[in-house]
Amino acid sequence: MSSIAITFGTLLILLGGGLYGISENRSPTALIPAGFGVALILCGIVARNENARKHAMHVAALLGLLGFVMPLFMVTRKYMATGEFNALSGGGQLAMSALCGIFLALCVKSFIDVRKARKAREQAN
Repeated sequence: MSSIAITFGTLLILLGGGLYGISENRSPTALIPAGFGVALILCGIVARNENARKHAMHVAALLGLLGFVMPLFMVTRKYMATGEFNALSGGGQLAMSALCGIFLALCVKSFIDVRKARKAREQAN
C-alpha cells in the first residue's frame, strides 16, 4: 500500500504543478494538490517501516478523505453561489477529488483485506 500512496502522491504533485503552470495568474492555491501529494509520498515512505505502517497509512487515508471532500465541497459551494463553473479551477478541484477518492477507496479495501487476513490467521492458530 505504501507504493500506492507514493504513486497517488506523485499524481497529485503533477496535477498541482500542471494547474500552476497553465494558470494565467499563477495562483499559489493551484499548488494545493501538490501539497497533498507531498504529504502522501511522505506517508508512503514512512509506511515502509513495519512499526510505523499502520499509523502512516491511517494518516494517508485521512489525507485521502480530506482531499476528496474539501475540493468537492468548494466546487459545489461556488457553483451554487454563482451558477458558473470555471473549467481550470473547478476541473482541477474535481480531478483532485477523484484522485483522492480512488486512493481512499483503495485504502479502505486494503484495511478490510488486512483485517480479514488477521482474522483468518487467528482462527488458524
